[in-house]
Amino acid sequence: MLRMSWSTFRDRWQVFIGAIVTVALGVALVQSSLLTLISAATAKVPAGLPAAQAQTMRDGYTAAIALLGMTLGLATFVAGFIVSSTFAFTAVERRRELALLRLVGASPRQLRRLLFGEALLLGLVGSGLGVLAGRSVVRVQDAMLARFDLVPDGFTSEWRSWVIAVSVGTGVVVAVCGVAVASVRAARVRPLEALRESGGDTRLMTIPRWVLGGVFLAGGIALLVLVPAVGGDAAVAMALCSSMVLVVAVAAFTPLLVPAASWLPRLFAVGPLGQLAHANLRAGARRSAATAAPVIVLFAFVVGMAGSLDTLGVASRQETARALRADLVVTTDRELTSRLAAVDGVAVVSEEVPVAFDLGALNDGKVEYDSANALSVDPAAYARTHRLDLSSGDLAELRGDTVAVVGSHWRVGAVLRTRFAGEPRNLRVVARLPATISGPEFLLPAGRGVEASAPRRYTIQVTPGADRSAVADRLRGAGLGSGGAVDTAAGWIRHDADEQQRINVQIMVALLGLAMVYTVIAMINAVVVAASGRRAEFATARVSGLTRGQVVRMALWEAAAVVVIGLFLGGLTASATVFSLMTAIRHMIGLTVLSVPWALIAAVGLGSLVVIGLTTALTALAATRTPAVRLTGARE
Repeated sequence: MLRMSWSTFRDRWQVFIGAIVTVALGVALVQSSLLTLISAATAKVPAGLPAAQAQTMRDGYTAAIALLGMTLGLATFVAGFIVSSTFAFTAVERRRELALLRLVGASPRQLRRLLFGEALLLGLVGSGLGVLAGRSVVRVQDAMLARFDLVPDGFTSEWRSWVIAVSVGTGVVVAVCGVAVASVRAARVRPLEALRESGGDTRLMTIPRWVLGGVFLAGGIALLVLVPAVGGDAAVAMALCSSMVLVVAVAAFTPLLVPAASWLPRLFAVGPLGQLAHANLRAGARRSAATAAPVIVLFAFVVGMAGSLDTLGVASRQETARALRADLVVTTDRELTSRLAAVDGVAVVSEEVPVAFDLGALNDGKVEYDSANALSVDPAAYARTHRLDLSSGDLAELRGDTVAVVGSHWRVGAVLRTRFAGEPRNLRVVARLPATISGPEFLLPAGRGVEASAPRRYTIQVTPGADRSAVADRLRGAGLGSGGAVDTAAGWIRHDADEQQRINVQIMVALLGLAMVYTVIAMINAVVVAASGRRAEFATARVSGLTRGQVVRMALWEAAAVVVIGLFLGGLTASATVFSLMTAIRHMIGLTVLSVPWALIAAVGLGSLVVIGLTTALTALAATRTPAVRLTGARE
């Protein structure tokens, strides 16, 4: 059967080319991401760096590892999705061919071996190409991480020979797993189906599709329900994860959803060609679903992620604006509390210094430490320049070996095991603040863990009636140093929120770029596979009176309708993710925030229409190149 698999693979290479490119790209990304991830995880911060700079470098490595981990997951997920969709659709298109094999004596087991052989060949070819491209992708990823300031200049991933075996194994496993469902479907083909003029399967939804869609739909709904209850960074990660889970559910149900949503393009079905294309859309539900699936995946993922991060950024900005009760903000690397307090027109000065320390936790009887960030403050001044709603405890007791915590992870009176510059220190919790998405996780007493060169922020209230601009000018003359700056509270909030979102936006750009590359391949692949079985259909339309140009226009209308349906269904999926995150934000900080990336939505919609429209036009022209009479006169 392997020889027969090679024959069919060679004869139908146009159908498999999209899946081969997908596997090659996935293998290249797996190889490069593994190498870069391991190199970033084992990289050491040079000794002798200031604590703030060392913490910034550690945070960059952590963000890089998170990005690479998501890249690995996304590459494997989308590659498996595209390979599975390719084999599922080709199995339907080849149903009569498979029935002929049954008719001449092939058993269901042999049909499964035929498809698994094709998948094995696809995986090997794609993996070989991916391994060759992997070294170039490594250099691109290293340059991208350095440009995003996640790794220091000169960072290079170390080569490890075992990564070739892992990459090839991943490509083969993805390809073989992708054909599993299609092989089961092919094995159920009956020999007498070879006598039909059309070998297409009349059942749109099979039992595996119902089970797959139901399981992922239940999982997606469960994740959406849990998002508001989890809160914090975990809520964002869970919301984005729910988007991927819901995408699989929607993709499984596309044979039902696409015909059900066909009323939307029906509104624009003008003239005989439009009505004929709309009829083709409903009649070829499986073909339309296969073409719409990558559009749904792209739109749901892009809009879901972009909308979630934009909403989170707006919420962070609004929360900071609500909590800050200062008029001016001074940033510098010098200790200037007394000097700033002496400036005419200054009423209150609160010094806030970021501090990096290690937080310990018991694990199997041993204390394991992880890095954490805090803010060193004077509790009295901090309470005057910030709006604080304590959940329990008293911030005035923040002195000595104490700490104030944010959220409900610890209770007042609990003792935290910490290390400052390698020195163990037990801190008693004296106050607990409500959950936040923009504020610090810990508050430390003034001076605790602060280095002389650490960056400082001073939130300042001016005396009633004083001119803020004049006070700001006097503050600039107070010896802030070369890197010092004075800004209004509103200006600093805007800048701080933008800086907090910078790494998130960089991660989003990298992942969205990867998702777009994959889904463009999937779109082109779906259209090519669908067009491979429509030559006779187009020929029948031409002998019925349609010109070649009219057939192409009909195919373009059908493609546009599929894109509209895909955007609609993908938008519903993304909306569920964004609204779930909105609920989590409202639950955490009491703000109802929504940010819709309209420009990105328009770009993705237009791009999908151009890609599918152009591919459809080219494939329709190629399919109608042969004289119609010659095609209609042949059974195959």
